[in-house]
Amino acid sequence: MSEQSESGAGSTDASARCTRVLLAEDQGMMRGALALLLDLEADMQVVAQVAAGDQIVASALDTRPDIALLDIELPGRSGLDAAADLRAQLPSCKVLIVTTFGRPGYLRRAMEAGASGFLVKDGPVEDLAAAIRRVLAGERVIDPGLAAAALSAGPNPLTQRERDVLTAAVDGATVADIAGKLHLSQATVRNYLSAAIGKTGTRNRMEAVRAARQNGWL
Repeated sequence: MSEQSESGAGSTDASARCTRVLLAEDQGMMRGALALLLDLEADMQVVAQVAAGDQIVASALDTRPDIALLDIELPGRSGLDAAADLRAQLPSCKVLIVTTFGRPGYLRRAMEAGASGFLVKDGPVEDLAAAIRRVLAGERVIDPGLAAAALSAGPNPLTQRERDVLTAAVDGATVADIAGKLHLSQATVRNYLSAAIGKTGTRNRMEAVRAARQNGWL
C-alpha cells in the first residue's frame, strides 16, 4: 500500500492551485524529509509517497499527481520501467528522475522512457523545487554534468536480450538457471553472454554485469 498525504486537497482555491507531487523513494528518512521540505513550498503539495517501484503507477492513478519524482533503484521494479508505464497510462503526469546514481546510461534510458528531467540527489531542495516548476512549464531539466558525461559515453551497446541475460546473471546464476528463467536454450544464453562480454570489453560475465551497471546500461 502506498503512503498518501492529502490534507485538505481540493478543499480551497489555494490547494487547487498547488502542484500535486508523488514521491517514489525507498529510504524512509529521505522520503519523509523530501515530502516535508516540498510541502513547505507554497505552491506544492505531496499527495502520495511510495517505497517500491511496483506501487508507482497504481498510486498515481489513484491520486492523479501533476508530477512524479522517481528514484531509479527501487524494490519491486525499477523507477525507469515504472516511468514508461506511467507516461503511457497517465500522460498528464510529468516524470522527474531524482537519484543518487548519476550514470550516463540511466539518463539515456530515462529520456527514452519519457522523463522530463533527471537530477542527482546531492543538490539543495530549492533546486529540486525550481526543477519541478520548470518541468511543469514544459522545459526539460537535466543535471548539466551528467548530460555532458552521457554525450561522451555514447549509446548503450547492449541489445535488450543481452541486458535481460546480464540482469538474470547478477546474482551468479548458472547458464541453466538463466535459460530456464528467460525461456531460452543454454546455447542462446551463452551466445548473448559472449556478445555482452565482448561489447563491455570484459573477461567474464560478472565483470560484464559490473561494467554494465556502472554505466547504467542495466
